[in-house]
Amino acid sequence: MASRTAVTEARRKAKHRKMGAKRKAANRNKGTTPKFAVHQK
Repeated sequence: MASRTAVTEARRKAKHRKMGAKRKAANRNKGTTPKFAVHQK
């Protein structure tokens, strides 16, 4: 069985690894630049 410290550190590491994943995925899928009226046809 893993020690409490190892468990905590593993959780912390996983949390840091996935931080911002939803925001980054949204940026990749939709992009960050707004659509300008010139480009809409």
